[in-house]
Amino acid sequence: MAVHRTGGRIEGGAGLSRLPAVLLARLAPGLFVLLWSTGFIGAKYGLPHAQPLSFLLVRYALVILLMGLLVLAMQAPWPKDLRKCAHIGVTGLLVHGVYLGGVFWAISRGLPAGITSLIVGLQPLLTAAFAGLMLGDKVRPRQWLGLLLGLIGMTLVLSSRVQAGFGIAGFPAALLALVGITLGTLYQKRFCPSFDFRSGAVLQFAPAAVATLLVAGVVEDFRIEWTPSFLFALSWLVLVLSIGAISLLNFLIRSGSAVNVASLFYLVPPCTAVIAWLAFGETLTPLALGGMAVAVWGVYLARK
Repeated sequence: MAVHRTGGRIEGGAGLSRLPAVLLARLAPGLFVLLWSTGFIGAKYGLPHAQPLSFLLVRYALVILLMGLLVLAMQAPWPKDLRKCAHIGVTGLLVHGVYLGGVFWAISRGLPAGITSLIVGLQPLLTAAFAGLMLGDKVRPRQWLGLLLGLIGMTLVLSSRVQAGFGIAGFPAALLALVGITLGTLYQKRFCPSFDFRSGAVLQFAPAAVATLLVAGVVEDFRIEWTPSFLFALSWLVLVLSIGAISLLNFLIRSGSAVNVASLFYLVPPCTAVIAWLAFGETLTPLALGGMAVAVWGVYLARK
């Protein structure tokens, strides 16, 4: 069947085969932000019943098990180059082991979620600063303006959540998380932007699990209370975050620039605030609503 392009539309059988990919490319950024924003559910329901690294270790193990079974059932391909396997493992260690471990540890040590979000929320600016060095990307003035506006908007949204008088114990872990997510996304874009999401998940989460096990063995005693709340949080984080959101993040890193991908993280706090308002009745202040508008405009400029 012939393929005709009319008025920007693709017609014909060959064009239909492109529709799922085109649709995914359009929906992926918004869907990623929505799924990633629900990560607070895990902290809200899970952390009171488990030590942070032990919680993450169980989460990683379940992801490896589920995705490993999916690889076997679907005969998903593994990277043929051992060097690429190593690169994928490094990204997993940074994005999952360092970033998630730092966030969970910081919150468990008394650093408020708002402060933690502000610290790791510097990622888009840090990514832009290193994008030229690691990737050769040129960040345009309009993108810098968008990143700054996104930071301002995110700060306004989180301003009502920031608490005074917090301890400093969790601060270094939050900084470590910021470094982990920044270097992890840049490293993946540079060395292994494309891989099968099924086998890649196993390769990413396996080194994160090993590193988490080693650290948890020193600082924790693997205390977990298997309550309904914990099981719900664990299931949500495994299925929605570690499989759903991470697969979308890998897709976005493969198909977009590092700055474009990083800028999406500015939309996570506003989306989280809306979800918390809908699900838990938390207040949305006029300042937060204004911050949402500023953040959305900033991300638009950064991704334009």
